Amino acid sequence: MDLRTPPMKTARTLKAEKARSAAPAKRRSPAEAARIEEIFRRFEAEEASPATELGYRNPYTLLVAVALSAQATDKSVNKATEPLFAEADTPEAMLALGEEALTQAIRTIGLYRTKARNVIALSRILVERYGGQVPLERTALQALPGVGRKTASVVLNELGVEPAIAVDTHVFRVSHRLKLSEATTPEKVEQDLMRVIPAPWLTRAHHWLILHGRYVCVARRPKCETCLIADLCPSRALFLGI
Repeated sequence: MDLRTPPMKTARTLKAEKARSAAPAKRRSPAEAARIEEIFRRFEAEEASPATELGYRNPYTLLVAVALSAQATDKSVNKATEPLFAEADTPEAMLALGEEALTQAIRTIGLYRTKARNVIALSRILVERYGGQVPLERTALQALPGVGRKTASVVLNELGVEPAIAVDTHVFRVSHRLKLSEATTPEKVEQDLMRVIPAPWLTRAHHWLILHGRYVCVARRPKCETCLIADLCPSRALFLGI
């Protein structure tokens, strides 16, 4: 019997294991489990510390940036928020700026009028109920105007509060091509991913999958020839004609 003290688990790993245990275990063959582990081992070798491409300064600006990114590219959001956050990077400053000025500042982003209204509304709630701080708890976040499950997941995962996988169009596509999920809704794909992705990689999986879908496993012509996990992808024959 090995009586050596096992290595201490980090708080993020413990949270990841708890999140995974919340869903029923999915049966996987040893070969399938090894394939999935190797996928994320290679992602880690390529980029050990992936992060959102949205620019932000603090939890509040992260929340605003993620809320603005719905149906918009990160590039377009960053272009608008860089000067915006230089002027207003707290709820108090955003309220002082006002809805009209905010609307003009983000007018290049889709649905900008609705988003401006929501940002002002959530800023007011943060000031009145939370002392100007962003509540880092899912239920409270999702109760804010314009903040749904996906936005809350991105914020909580990015800040290391809880492991979460926000399923956007890129994550949805990559998950299906890699056969990590065959579910038909983002919510069910998220549940599948939380079950099958090994705990050590769960807090970074969202970033790896979204970046892989954005730059490599693109919608129309995936770059299978240069993909670092092509040999592990069940869908590559569809695109390489093999």
